[in-house]
Amino acid sequence: MRAMTISSNRRYLAVSDYGERATVTVFDLQHEQGRKRKVLSAGDMSVQEFICIAFSPDSKYLIGLTEGPEWMLILWLWEKHKLLATLKTTNTNNPVTQVSFNPYNNTQLCVSGTGVFKLFRYSEGALKQSSVAKVESINFLCHTWMSEHRVIAGTDTGRLLVFESGDLRREISMTSVQGQSARQVEVKKIKDANVDEGPSVPSITAILSYSKGFACSRGPGTVFLFEQTDESGYRKTREIKIPLDAYCSGVTLAEYQQIDTICFSPAEETLAISTNRGQLYSVSLSSVDMNKEDKLHFELLSQSFHSSSITGLSICIRKPLVATCSVDRSVRIWNYETKVLELYKEFQEEAYSVALHPTGLFILVGFSDRLRLMNLLIDDIRTFKEFTVRSCRECAFSNGGHMFAAVNGNIIQIYSVTSFDNILNLKGHNGKVCQIEWSLDDSRVVSCGVDGAVYEWNTQSGKRESESVLKSCSYTGVAFSSDCKTILAVGTDLTLKEIQDCQVLREVPADETAHTALAVSHSGRVVFTGTSSGTVRAIKYPLPIQKEWITYQAHSGPVTKMVITYDDQFLLTVSEDGCLLIWKIIDKEGRGLKSNKHIVHTEEILITKSDLEEKTQHMLEMKMRLEELQMENEYQLRLKDMNYNEKLRELSDNFVQQIGTLKTSQQAMKTEMEKQECENQQNSAELIMKHSKELKDLELSYSQKLIVEHEKYQDLEQKHQRMLEDYEKQLKSAEDRKIQAVEELTKMYEAKLQEKTQLLAQCQEDAEQKISVFKAIIKQAEEDEERKILEIQTNYEKKMKTEKQTNANLKGKNSIMAQKFISLQKRIDDRSADINKLKQERQRLLGLIRSLESDIEDLKRQISGHEKTSQDKDHIILCLKRKNQELEKLKFVLEFQLNELKQKTEPLQHDISVKKERISQLEEELIQTDKSNAQLKLTVSELKLKLKTRDKEMCKESQKVKDLETHLQRLKSDLHNCVSFIQEPKTLKDNIQMIYTRYVQQTERVERTNADDTVQKAVRHQCDRQERTVNGLKMRLVKSAEEHEKVYAKIMKENMTLIAEINELRKELHLARTQAKDVKAQLALLKKPKKSQPILEEAAYQDPKQLGVS
Repeated sequence: MRAMTISSNRRYLAVSDYGERATVTVFDLQHEQGRKRKVLSAGDMSVQEFICIAFSPDSKYLIGLTEGPEWMLILWLWEKHKLLATLKTTNTNNPVTQVSFNPYNNTQLCVSGTGVFKLFRYSEGALKQSSVAKVESINFLCHTWMSEHRVIAGTDTGRLLVFESGDLRREISMTSVQGQSARQVEVKKIKDANVDEGPSVPSITAILSYSKGFACSRGPGTVFLFEQTDESGYRKTREIKIPLDAYCSGVTLAEYQQIDTICFSPAEETLAISTNRGQLYSVSLSSVDMNKEDKLHFELLSQSFHSSSITGLSICIRKPLVATCSVDRSVRIWNYETKVLELYKEFQEEAYSVALHPTGLFILVGFSDRLRLMNLLIDDIRTFKEFTVRSCRECAFSNGGHMFAAVNGNIIQIYSVTSFDNILNLKGHNGKVCQIEWSLDDSRVVSCGVDGAVYEWNTQSGKRESESVLKSCSYTGVAFSSDCKTILAVGTDLTLKEIQDCQVLREVPADETAHTALAVSHSGRVVFTGTSSGTVRAIKYPLPIQKEWITYQAHSGPVTKMVITYDDQFLLTVSEDGCLLIWKIIDKEGRGLKSNKHIVHTEEILITKSDLEEKTQHMLEMKMRLEELQMENEYQLRLKDMNYNEKLRELSDNFVQQIGTLKTSQQAMKTEMEKQECENQQNSAELIMKHSKELKDLELSYSQKLIVEHEKYQDLEQKHQRMLEDYEKQLKSAEDRKIQAVEELTKMYEAKLQEKTQLLAQCQEDAEQKISVFKAIIKQAEEDEERKILEIQTNYEKKMKTEKQTNANLKGKNSIMAQKFISLQKRIDDRSADINKLKQERQRLLGLIRSLESDIEDLKRQISGHEKTSQDKDHIILCLKRKNQELEKLKFVLEFQLNELKQKTEPLQHDISVKKERISQLEEELIQTDKSNAQLKLTVSELKLKLKTRDKEMCKESQKVKDLETHLQRLKSDLHNCVSFIQEPKTLKDNIQMIYTRYVQQTERVERTNADDTVQKAVRHQCDRQERTVNGLKMRLVKSAEEHEKVYAKIMKENMTLIAEINELRKELHLARTQAKDVKAQLALLKKPKKSQPILEEAAYQDPKQLGVS
């Protein structure tokens, strides 16, 4: 894989593959298993690698940038598997590094590289260059879109350049201004693109925009965050660095890693980066974390990984651990069950090989100068024994753990783990030893080397028990079978061999890829091999004769080592690509392989005595510190309790004093209340008198209003009757006009039919006359000359054909006239249908009028009910006048509520008047727009009819011209033929007579056709007249409908006003009834004995709302 990208909606993932014909695979991430959607290729072009790919903002398009020397852009509509466009971006001397879509425009692209910054646009099925910046001397490493027209690009000299619409406008300086706390970043204007770069500074290798601004890398291990201050300014807010690695030596520091890519989480809460050493880091950008620390540092996203080729791999029995060593000078211990890095350490020199002790507590590591046996402690890997084995490329512990074998050059040395003595030296290989493996009982060791030899050694005597030498093959992997009776080996001869007793029992032929590693399951059912192309093959055991295996795509480089765990549950593979892959071994039914061995994993760990003492001492110190903190906390709590008690006493004293002052103020308030009660009684008496006068005035005004409204209602009824009479008259006149128009049309078309029948009769008579003449000519020709019978017969047969054609033409014209008659009948039917629609509308309007009449009757009934209620009200008012003197207590409350109601009604009335004016304006505008639309529709229909008639006339005229041209061509050809008979007068005479008879008759026919054209013109003229009359009728109907709508709108408005006034009257009646009820209640209270009267008066003044009008 060379490049990958994710769509903006986070659904699709695109990955580019390297090969002879490079492809881009799109995966659907919302599918449970990441279903492969499409595999895209470059078509007929031979492309080996895509160095950059990107999705469009709507995820419909995908752009790919190929490697040099072409540096081609390839655009796909990937969902339809369609290649839209290709384009060469630059020449071979200017490599391109990045391509991206404009996030605000699907069709705009930006390409940057060495001396290249171009904008492209996809239009009309091709990629077209829209702008080019003059940046020949600048090496752009990355760029990002900030807005629809702004792009910020980073260079190899640490410059941030801002482009607007493809033109270089300014530069963002990376140095902050001195003396400013905000650290405002300078923004310098650039006049020329080729500006001196100045001293060398760290390069900007990655840049990415987000909602607040953008993030960019500057040099190794550093990321700057910029925020936008205004339209053109940016402020540097944070500097984030990769921290020092505690397990890293002083030679290769983690903080000097170069940052390759930057990405933000969807919510922009986390920033993640990837480095050139294959590590992933992240940092939280939440507001809390940003405010806590002045200096932010990255943390590993999951765990640390190898950054280079892995050369060693080993597992143990008692723990689920696997050890790896790499060219990056690190040794790492992984847990293959939890997939977690348990422990790792980096050294100052490269570790060539690694071997885990079966207990998982010790590890062998081969270096250039020594072979070291180390302890795996709780947090460290420490050396406790060194062996003088230089450049040990292979080492392995025995299954019992009491011995280990190490390769020293071409010698295999066996050591004791207990005494650390060199027990045996196995000599025999002439070249480098590639792999060694112990048998299950540790009695034998098998080895293979570059010299093409596979040796089986006895670990007790040190002698070779069997050998197999093939000098043409250099072996890379060897292993015992599950029963340790045979040996399996792979090498450069592309075959898998099974060896027993110095002979090759079976060979599995391979394809073009070589086997590089080998592992045999402990159950003996399957053999796994790794290849130079990075694939893993599963082969059944016993080995098949033919090429039968299952291939799994695994690594991007050759597989260096592979091993199966002792319980046959996992396969572990490592490669030159620096990856450790953990495979779950299952059968076809998805179940794991059954193992005869039951392995119990232990959880013991090693720790040195000094470390343990330090930790216990640290624990004791922490306990002491805890006790001290507890004592301090208790003392602080006691002090707080004392302070709180004192504050409580002070507050209680203050509250007691405030209570006394409040009591005195309460007594003063009581005296004032009594005074105010007396004043209120006097005021209420005056208010009651005013209220009685206002009631009388209101009664008079409402009686006058009722009379006026009744008169208005009578006027409206008269207008309504007049409108009905006018509408009936208009309908009658429209029906009469329609009947007249239909009668005129029928008369006109009957006359036309008679004329056409007369023409047909004349044509038939002419044809009969011509036939008789033709028979007489034939008789004369038979009597005069028998020679010319055949010629004359043929000529007259031709004439017969022409006559038949004329008859056929006349019949066709007759059929056309019949079709026109049918179309006119259809139009008449349409007009009748329109009239029916108008009648239906009339009935609908009559129904509306009836419903309105029923509403008016309901309103009359309501008015009569209101009149009855008003009489009752008058009676109640007379009763109330007699008892006004007893209602002096309610005057104050009533006046207060009246004032509030007046204040509320005044703004509401103003708003109602404004809204009524606005509604009237809108109704007038609607009426005007309806009129204009009706006029436009009529004009459009007239223009369409005129166009149709003009088109028909043009077609007929062109047909006439074509007929005349054909006649002329025929006449010319006949005359040309007559010229050959100049010396023969008789034949010349006959030919000229034949030409005369042929073409003179056709001219007569042309004249007849002209006569037919005049008839058709007359028909068209009459059709136009009829259409004009129909359009006039339509206009009148539209006008009458508009007038009817206006009158109806006026009636509706007046009805609305009447309803509003009736509602107001109802409200006033409701208020009067409530007042009457309150008065009755007061009278009932007054009838009670005089002893209860003062108690009621006090209650009325304390709670006036209970006695007031709601």
